[in-house]
Amino acid sequence: MLNSIEHLLPPSWKTQVTAWLAEDTPSFDYGGYVVGEAEREAFLFGKGRTVAVLAGSPFFTEVFTQLGCEVVWHLKEGETFEPIKHVATVKGKARHVLLGERVALNLLARCSGIATRSKTIKDLARGYGYTGIIAGTRKTTPGFRLVEKYGMLVGGIDPHRHDLSSMIMLKDNHIWSSGSITAAIQQARTVGGFSLLLDVEVQSEAEADEAIDAGADIIMLDNIEGDELVSVARSLKEKWKGQRKFLLETSGNITEINLQERASNELDILSTSFVHQSVPHIDFSLKLQVPGKNAKVNTL
Repeated sequence: MLNSIEHLLPPSWKTQVTAWLAEDTPSFDYGGYVVGEAEREAFLFGKGRTVAVLAGSPFFTEVFTQLGCEVVWHLKEGETFEPIKHVATVKGKARHVLLGERVALNLLARCSGIATRSKTIKDLARGYGYTGIIAGTRKTTPGFRLVEKYGMLVGGIDPHRHDLSSMIMLKDNHIWSSGSITAAIQQARTVGGFSLLLDVEVQSEAEADEAIDAGADIIMLDNIEGDELVSVARSLKEKWKGQRKFLLETSGNITEINLQERASNELDILSTSFVHQSVPHIDFSLKLQVPGKNAKVNTL
């Protein structure tokens, strides 16, 4: 049996779903009073105008599980689909289906949007011949990071560090406050120990040399672009060959438009917030079906 990305989710994730439901219905459910508790089926449709990746099904399912409903999926997590597609069927009491509708759709739309953009960027990079790591960033939405990082994984890219505790990253503010790159690295190592990777942001080849010499594991060549980026990366690899082991990362202002010039195999990691910030959501709708064997399917 193949492993599922859902198996990565921590034990606490279902409590977040509970909180999202509580936020959406803090008091009376007036609409639910209108529709009552008749057993109904609702069809989940993937809509929009473009091919999309389905991502976020565990979150969608949990919303309705907590409301006593059942979800039957007609697509697998990570599969692509063309609109309009009947993606899943939700079964349960009408008011319970509608209680979860908006929370579930918002989760699925956001997560699928991130997975779709992630897959698009990865496919483009591979098409340009890039064989390194495509990664997101930590520029995620507070309280929604788990869903966004999950979407990156479903889309086939590296989610990068999840939080301040999962890797040491020293950026310009850390370095300026410490006095130098070397001082910042030395201080970080005294508390981070051997088990945490250390990623250092640099603005030039000279700063990269200092970081490598001080023992950084990853060198982020921040906002260095074009021919200079490739030249600096090649120079660093040749200069330190056989002396230090490190990875080179390029980050900052990476989009579909300039991806080709940044996707050089002189770089080990290409990280970008383009895959999760300002990403278009995938359009889904959940439609209660009219009872009766010969009733017309409601897709509107």
